[in-house]
Amino acid sequence: MGDHIGRGEEFEKQAEKKLSGWALFGSKFEDAADLFDKAGNCFKLAKSWDKAGAVYVKLANCHLKLDSKHEAANAYADAAHCYKKTNTKEAISCLGQAVNIFLEIGRLSMSARYYKEVAELYEQEQNLEQAIVFYEKAADLFQSEDVTTTANQCKQKIAEFSAQTDKYQRAIEIFEEIARDSVKNNLLKYAVRGHLLNAGICQLCKGDVVAIDNALERYQELDPTFSSTREYKLLVDLAAAIDEENIDKFTDVIREYDNMTRLDGWKTTLLLKVKEAVKAKELEEDDLT
Repeated sequence: MGDHIGRGEEFEKQAEKKLSGWALFGSKFEDAADLFDKAGNCFKLAKSWDKAGAVYVKLANCHLKLDSKHEAANAYADAAHCYKKTNTKEAISCLGQAVNIFLEIGRLSMSARYYKEVAELYEQEQNLEQAIVFYEKAADLFQSEDVTTTANQCKQKIAEFSAQTDKYQRAIEIFEEIARDSVKNNLLKYAVRGHLLNAGICQLCKGDVVAIDNALERYQELDPTFSSTREYKLLVDLAAAIDEENIDKFTDVIREYDNMTRLDGWKTTLLLKVKEAVKAKELEEDDLT
């Protein structure tokens, strides 16, 4: 490891020397770029991620001096992927630099990909508001490039985080939009029932039984096969339990579904919120009698 670091530092020193001198032949920026690239590889082999990240930023600057924008953007991305292991803030900054350049030269797919990476970093940091912002940017670009599946993955994240921050109506609209888009696509239509279930759970969180019934009618119109699914039955039975303010029934319905199809953490968390709301209402009415 020490040997790799020593070689990396030597290459970096040579690169800096090139930049501070004069080039009689060729370009000092080209020569320095080649040396910074070698330094970066050495630091990566040594797993010295901060040093590697810093060197790739210097490499990006050389490429910018040479007006090699594509190479500069790739160098910023390389820097980000090193910093991801040690410094999330720097990783996000470098990915932002890469995106700005890729947008400038019209590489929208690459821009979308790195916006998504930024969103994932914010998600890891539990900064859901910023994650939503960058998943939105990524979804828009993926959509414009007809990368529908990845666009939908980003939209699903936006909807999930919106629900987690109690923005249920927004989550509902996004899940329903994904379902509408997916039902027309032979490759995506198998997932429609899952999107409608997610939208339905968000409807349950709002606690308006009439709105839930109206939504279920809409979902049947959107996908005529939905009413024959276990997801539809789950939503109908949960809506009935809410209407009756019957906690035991609510719990039994979820347990029965979960025994057959495991509910993920997101659904479980939201359904627990619904259960607590029903329980609170039940206690409130008991106090009044």
